[in-house]
Amino acid sequence: MKFSEAVLLSALTAAFAGGAAAQQSTPAQPPAAQDLPDAPQATAAAMIHPNGPTVVMDTSMGRITCQFYEKQAPKAVANFIGLAEGTIDWTDPTTKKKQHHKPFYDGTTFHRVIPEFMIQGGDPTGTGMGDPGYALDDEFDPNLNFDKPGKLAMANSGPNTNGGQFFVTEQAYDSLNQHYTLFGQCDDSSVLVVQTIARVQRDSNDKPLAPVVLKKVTIVRDGQPIPPLPTATAPAVPAVHSAMPATPKQ
Repeated sequence: MKFSEAVLLSALTAAFAGGAAAQQSTPAQPPAAQDLPDAPQATAAAMIHPNGPTVVMDTSMGRITCQFYEKQAPKAVANFIGLAEGTIDWTDPTTKKKQHHKPFYDGTTFHRVIPEFMIQGGDPTGTGMGDPGYALDDEFDPNLNFDKPGKLAMANSGPNTNGGQFFVTEQAYDSLNQHYTLFGQCDDSSVLVVQTIARVQRDSNDKPLAPVVLKKVTIVRDGQPIPPLPTATAPAVPAVHSAMPATPKQ
């Protein structure tokens, strides 16, 4: 599953112009009450905040912590939580066998990383072609967009093809808006981890030369403590799957 990089990277051409603010003097008398301007109103987008459980992703290169947009993307959030905790059955994309009570994400790798863009994971095959054996419809909110770093979203191969793969952005990308189901916001320290992962050595397909492993995914609900940081250990190396990947949908 790959994004159309010609579309995605078009956001890099935007430029911003700044202007100098003119100095203002204090008025001799305060204006009449009826002349006062209305107080600035918060935009609908500014009023949307993460509102669901938190996901903690412990990787071989650090911790990524994000909070879900459960109200805006309930299906994507429920699917991610179910796969992470093993409460949703899924089909192993390599063996084609049904998996019961088995976490989907633990031990997978980030198979596609691009500096100044994003990191992508959630494929047990590590190829970008794997899925959990089903697809979900897109969920878009017109006021929820890729307007800041650390957005957690579903990867897809076209409309309504969400499954298990996801990506986390390292900067704003307007060209992604309303094309990918956005279901979480990661914190600032997590964005630094994303930036570090995105800059590892990679091949011509943007796959890291040395596996970056998603060791453990933990869902933290309201009132529950964040799990302690794992002890430093050598990165685990996932099993290599020899099956040929299926042709991705366009």
